[in-house]
Amino acid sequence: MSTGKKLSQAEKASLIQSLRTHRVNTLIELRRIEKVFANLNTPDVTEPMTSAWAHYVNSNNLLSELRGLTKNYPFSSECLDEAKWMVIGDPQSTRSWNYCWLVLQKAKNQNLIPKHARQLSVKPQMWGGRTPTAAGVEQLAAACVTEWTRALNQLLRHWDSPPTTTGR
Repeated sequence: MSTGKKLSQAEKASLIQSLRTHRVNTLIELRRIEKVFANLNTPDVTEPMTSAWAHYVNSNNLLSELRGLTKNYPFSSECLDEAKWMVIGDPQSTRSWNYCWLVLQKAKNQNLIPKHARQLSVKPQMWGGRTPTAAGVEQLAAACVTEWTRALNQLLRHWDSPPTTTGR
């Protein structure tokens, strides 16, 4: 990419192609391209950026990154799935091209982490088939909430402000 403020048409086409072929599949790399495209403020980058974020979330790359940050208590796929469904059902979700950001925000703002941490902590398989004590359930749920919230907030720190339909 050129070092100046201007992005050549060839560079823009290359970035769009990398999004369409999913060569870029980490939050940091997608976010880097999103910043470049936000500065362009042209409509031709909206669809590839929107599709790339949707692919990132739906291909479990977001879940993988969250689980990479939650080694002790792997992030709940059910929590992320519920957040996805809530975003899909939310008419306000069209305010941003960034499905990832919308899903993370929904999980945070709808308090899905405590709900799913509690649901996980009462499962007998989390206790080797034994019935957990109330204190054990609370302790495990609290540990999950702490680790999952830290991971979610760590990913959300990649945005200084909410991305819009133009990425700004």
